[in-house]
Amino acid sequence: MFTGIVEELGTVTQVDELGDAIRLTVEAHTVLDDVHLGDSIAVNGCCLTVVSTDGPTWTADVMQETLDKTSLAGVAVGDRVNLERAVTADKRMGGHFVQGHVDAVGTLVNLRADQDFYWLTVRFPESLARYMVPKGSVTVDGISLTIARLGTDEFDVQLVPFTMGHTNLQRAKAGDPVNLECDMIGKYVARAMDLFGTRAVSPEPTA
Repeated sequence: MFTGIVEELGTVTQVDELGDAIRLTVEAHTVLDDVHLGDSIAVNGCCLTVVSTDGPTWTADVMQETLDKTSLAGVAVGDRVNLERAVTADKRMGGHFVQGHVDAVGTLVNLRADQDFYWLTVRFPESLARYMVPKGSVTVDGISLTIARLGTDEFDVQLVPFTMGHTNLQRAKAGDPVNLECDMIGKYVARAMDLFGTRAVSPEPTA
């Protein structure tokens, strides 16, 4: 479980092809402070498992399913990536509940400055439309953001300068793929509606 509050920007130092997977090595600092083998670290919003560490670098194996469903399929040496350790019970929930399970890859349509902040426009697949809510939460490359404007296949979010300076969006450009994770609570509600419709459920008798 994560919060969508990026802790630091890491740098991809090595990508090894393993046939049906890749082995990804990332240089980092903050997220390695208390890392243990088997811990979870989100990379651009994708929950990965630490399989080894070596000084300032850590390594994770990325399976074909993840490569098929996320932008990590195109990751290359030198790329800057958003990193966040799994949340602990004593940590402030500064963002929202994020699983690190990417729902789909969207496309960055536009990034523009507007006085002291920025507007980011992202196009999303039709399959995610039912989970998008105005003023609701969405994760873009692991960053917890709030939908400011919602269209049929695009949404806008506002970014403060701090977010621009401390995430991979500082290098973003139109056409870039971005990992999207919709609000977890909304997905569970939608699933319940699919299974049970809108009918009321009577409580079981207690006696």
